[in-house]
Amino acid sequence: MTLISSLSPAFSGFGLGASLIMAIGSQNAFVLRQGLRRQYVFTVCSICFVCDALLISLGTGGFSSLVASSPRLLQATLWGGVAFLFFYGLRSFKSAASPGTLTTDDAETDADSLAKVAVTTLMLTLLNPHVFLDTVLLLGSVAGQYTVPSRMLFALGAISASCTWFYGLGYGARVLAPLFRRPLAWRVLDTVVGCTMWGIAANLAWNS
Repeated sequence: MTLISSLSPAFSGFGLGASLIMAIGSQNAFVLRQGLRRQYVFTVCSICFVCDALLISLGTGGFSSLVASSPRLLQATLWGGVAFLFFYGLRSFKSAASPGTLTTDDAETDADSLAKVAVTTLMLTLLNPHVFLDTVLLLGSVAGQYTVPSRMLFALGAISASCTWFYGLGYGARVLAPLFRRPLAWRVLDTVVGCTMWGIAANLAWNS
């Protein structure tokens, strides 16, 4: 067995994990926004990554079957996510109505602001049913096809994809910073974020 073939589960995990996480969603939109503002980027990216890593580990470790067998847990998570996405989308539309600008002096402020950003990141991650469906159920079910050693490689591959994506998105967003020195750019971004939040919330509610 060659090295490449022995690492095949890791490549499969990375590919599937990347394809799932790169879809436009509430979590990615928030990471992008914080990256553009250069506020608590490391904290936001780290929270998203650590949560993803834990959920992927749970899913590939067999927790997916337990979650799938609990309809009440799935329903509670779903409607909690719908409510939060609706109100966050409303907040984004309010921001679009009175957009600010991005300056080189945008910086982190006080501990309360950091706490608020951290809580928002956690809620966007853990109250989004799609996160559980992707990381725990889907990745978990695919990982179940492998033997235990290969399953660990699959999980490491998926976790590596999460790490690459979140830190890349958060710190790569500053490339777009010159564009967001104009209020119109923020108006467009906040409108897109609001539509994304409401679109996901509506889709979740419709399919519940």
